[in-house]
Amino acid sequence: MSRHATPPPITISEADHERLSNLALASAHLPGIGDYLLGELDRATIVPEGSLGADVVAMNRELEYRDEASGETRRVTLVYPEAQDIAAWKISVLTPVGAALIGLAAGQSIAFADRKGDERRLTVTRTFAR
Repeated sequence: MSRHATPPPITISEADHERLSNLALASAHLPGIGDYLLGELDRATIVPEGSLGADVVAMNRELEYRDEASGETRRVTLVYPEAQDIAAWKISVLTPVGAALIGLAAGQSIAFADRKGDERRLTVTRTFAR
């Protein structure tokens, strides 16, 4: 996460929050990712499953985001690690990009540190129905 910007508010369903909390705790061996995901979960607003907005990035939801440095737009599905498939554009929530995107709504941007320690900024441009 950026040292210079306050992260945007995020919203996560109760079911995703519980499973992601367990996953993050079990991922302590992944440098920075487990801790970063736990931090995101700690600051999230938790809502009942049916109350999560259709424009919010959730697990197994397809979304489109823009990399603000390159201007490149990508359409991906955010998945649990066992379902990751880079060729099919399914990215794990246990990657810096995945952990940064969870809970954001369309139109929100977030800055975070990638695996090299470089700051990146992504903006969610839209989500797609499950």
